[in-house]
Amino acid sequence: MSTPIIVQYKINAPVETIWKALTDKNEMKSWYFDIPDFEMEVGKEFNFYEPGEEKKYHHQGELLEIIPNQRLQYSWSYPDFSKEKTFVTWELHPEEGVTFITLIHEDIDNFKDLGEGFSRKNFTEGWNAIIGQSLKMYAEN
Repeated sequence: MSTPIIVQYKINAPVETIWKALTDKNEMKSWYFDIPDFEMEVGKEFNFYEPGEEKKYHHQGELLEIIPNQRLQYSWSYPDFSKEKTFVTWELHPEEGVTFITLIHEDIDNFKDLGEGFSRKNFTEGWNAIIGQSLKMYAEN
């Protein structure tokens, strides 16, 4: 079993703001990804590409767990490159107007043979930028 990537941040926004940013596809477009087929229902699949015109990486996920304002989990895969899946969990812990976010990306070693774009380092840097910059700026404004 591989060591998960764990990224933690404190964001100066109420948990409801963070939850909406994570689960409302219109909000997600502003800081995360444009995911037109995202629906908040366990078992629903969703698909998206990285921002820009290149459309090099088809991402696919399936919602696995939804606990409003607390926990969101989905699979994360690249069906054009591999049958393997990884798992992303967002855990939210509110405390007096701020929210502590823990993102856990499990089974990342499933992608180790796909090249540098799929490396642990690349994913860690990506999640840090997504949460520590994009989500933080979005939620705190």
